[in-house]
Amino acid sequence: MDRECEKWLWAQWAGTCMKNLKKNGFDALFVENAESARANIMERFSSYETYGVGGSDTIRKIGILDDLRKMGKPVYDHWADGLSGEKELEIRLLQGRCDCFFCSANAVALTGEIVNVDGIGNRNNAMTFGPKKVVIVAGMNKMAADLPAALKRVHDIAAPMRARSLGMKTPCAETGVCTDCHVPQRICRITTILHRRPALTDISVILINESLGF
Repeated sequence: MDRECEKWLWAQWAGTCMKNLKKNGFDALFVENAESARANIMERFSSYETYGVGGSDTIRKIGILDDLRKMGKPVYDHWADGLSGEKELEIRLLQGRCDCFFCSANAVALTGEIVNVDGIGNRNNAMTFGPKKVVIVAGMNKMAADLPAALKRVHDIAAPMRARSLGMKTPCAETGVCTDCHVPQRICRITTILHRRPALTDISVILINESLGF
């Protein structure tokens, strides 16, 4: 597909999605690329004291974690090198009590719902209650027509690719097809649907006109 046509189509979708996200109580913004997202995030959200991050490929790719660390800000990242199991668990808990939490989404519906499926639940917990601010950043490849399509995207696209990227021993990581498995390393255990902004949580959604994450 011609990239300019794809970008045009995604921009049309983003206009509809942002309208519905705002109707559902979310702050919503559309930017053209990852660098614009990075600049906007640092301008708007770098004044908080502590930060948490879920296991997001998107957040890491846009570079804001390094920017925050250079400012001397504590970043609770359970993917940091050299963590013991006990320390990793401590960091996952701290993510739910940080000032500002960053994550992505497995799918965003044009109708304004946000879907995430986790294996442990630290992301799902932190994005719904605890932090003063939550920032959800998603590439337009995460877009789906409606809530049923968003749930289907998670199982057909996001989960198999994510399991593969993490080296998980799951059927979908081998075949690319979800089988609703019962294996120990299954990553689809908790589904969170943000139908509306949680009553006590301030959430901003930044959509990027690029393909990012899974």
